Amino acid sequence: MSYLKLQAMTEDQIYTFLDTTFRAIFKRENIVITPKLSAADVEGWDSFAQISIVVAAEEHFSIEFRSKELDGLKNVGDFVTLILQKTEIAG
Repeated sequence: MSYLKLQAMTEDQIYTFLDTTFRAIFKRENIVITPKLSAADVEGWDSFAQISIVVAAEEHFSIEFRSKELDGLKNVGDFVTLILQKTEIAG
């Protein structure tokens, strides 16, 4: 477990992680992660990619999401906010 997992994450740390994760999952270096980015904006962002993103975040930040929490997310900014909330609770 890394030191960062033991304390609340910053928004910048989360975006850095998501940037790396999205590039790996979608196999494209030109993806720009912004708060308003959504599945409609990224070719190949289907349910399988969504699961990969969620599982990667759960493992990296040592948190767990409930389906109900994920259902209301509209974009990356919403996901970042949820991760911030979860890491504050876990930390």
